[in-house]
This record gives sequence, structure tokens and C-alpha cells, in this order.
Amino acid sequence: MLIFTKALEIADFLAIQRNSALKLGFVPTMGALHNGHIALVEKAKRENDLVIVSIFVNPTQFNNPEDLKNYPKTPEADHKMLDAAGTDILFQPTVDEVYNHGLKEGKEIDLGKLERVMEGAHRPGHFKGVVQVVARLFDIVRPDRAYFGEKDFQQLAVIRKMTSDLNYNIEIIGCETIREKSGLAMSSRNLRLSEEERKIATQIYKAMEYVRDNWKTLGQQEALKNAIERINSHPPLKVEYLEIADAKDLQPIVLSDKKVNARVFAAVFCGGVRLIDNLDIS
Repeated sequence: MLIFTKALEIADFLAIQRNSALKLGFVPTMGALHNGHIALVEKAKRENDLVIVSIFVNPTQFNNPEDLKNYPKTPEADHKMLDAAGTDILFQPTVDEVYNHGLKEGKEIDLGKLERVMEGAHRPGHFKGVVQVVARLFDIVRPDRAYFGEKDFQQLAVIRKMTSDLNYNIEIIGCETIREKSGLAMSSRNLRLSEEERKIATQIYKAMEYVRDNWKTLGQQEALKNAIERINSHPPLKVEYLEIADAKDLQPIVLSDKKVNARVFAAVFCGGVRLIDNLDIS
């Protein structure tokens, strides 16, 4: 596995590979890797000639300084996992290397309604930071395909819109959420949970399953109300939001329509750790 820390160096190297007609698959991450990330790498390996993984904790997408400070970092373990998975190239830049013109500068797009619901509403400025860093990484790596997990479903929608609006010739591949046997979605933030908290956090998935199984018979408001009560009855869990939205545009569903492609979206605090998840409930 080749490791690059400089943008110009990896860009020059990849330009040679691209000129050799090799297809480049890209998996952007913030490190603290788990099997969900490795599933993205493995899919990228099946579909491309070279796989590039980036590890970069992006400061501009954290609206809470404490969240940025506490974000888990496991560089040695990350390198071992990526090497074992057959990663060809790791790009691990510094903040100055990625934002060589300052944190406040970068590409922007009008996210419209995507920025006014769920994560956008509860984390002001978050998706602006996502657009800045992913656009910068795309400019450096210039991949043919880029891989993102569906656990961050709204982020995936933002990246698809960004890719289209900025005319990137990159195929965005969304990959199914990888879960632990308990149903808990794999997440880097799970490293901050105690063993007991990890057990309790499985109630998030169970509540989403309840919504999936009951929202068309009980009505979405009653199903969501019951699910929220179920989650909140297991301290230290506290629901920030639990919503049903159309998977196409992430807007609220007014009427229960069997034809709609619906998902339930959750953001739940487990003590001081904020967990997000979603589930297809069509």
C-alpha cells in the first residue's frame, strides 16, 4: 500500500495511472475504520483497477468543536485494516494540505431543501463543509467512481447533487449500511460507547424496524410517536429526531402512499455520543 500525504504528489502519481487507462475507485473516510469502511473498499476493488482511500478528519463539517475534538483516531489500526483489505493507495493529508487557501474558501452549491431537513436543520453548516472537502478531494484524486455508505444517507444525497451541479464526471456509488449482529449500524463513533451503551444503542434499530412494520397501519405520526417513546425509555438514549421522508428528495411524506420510496431517519444521543441511522421502510 502506497501512502501519500501531499496533494500534488498523489495527483501526479494518479495522472500517470489514469493515462494508462486504469480505472480509479475512491473511498473517502475520516478514519477510525470499521468493517463498514472495508466493505466499501472491497466493492471498489471489484469494480476498479486501483483503489484509493483517504483518511481526513474534516474540521469544516463539525458545527460542534467538542465533537471534532473527541472524534476517534486510530491510525495504526486503520493502516493495518486497509493493507489487509488490499488498498492500493492511502491519502492521509493534513488540514493545511487540503485547505491550502484557508478553511473558509472552497466550492459551494445551493443545496436547497436538502440543507433544511434532518441533519441540515440540526447541524448548521455541516453540509457546506462536506461539499468543501469532498470537492477538494475529488479535484485531487479525480476518480472514476467514489463509494459512500448509506448510513449517511442524507450526505450521500448531498454528494450526488454536488457531483451533478459541479459537473464532475464521477459515478457515485451508494453502499448498503453494514450492521453489527445486534442491528447497530457500524460507525466510527461507536468507539466512544461503553459496552453497556452499545447494547442499549441497539434500541435505535429496533425502533426503526417498529416504524417499518407499523407506519402504514397505525399512521406515520402514531408509529413515530411510539418509536420515540420506546427509544427514550432506555436511558441514556435521547431522540433528537425520528422522521419518515421520501428517499428521492428527503422531504417529509404527507400521506401514506404505498408507492413512495420511504425511509425512516434517526438521530439519537447515547450519552454524549450522537448516532445517526436510517432504514428503508417502503
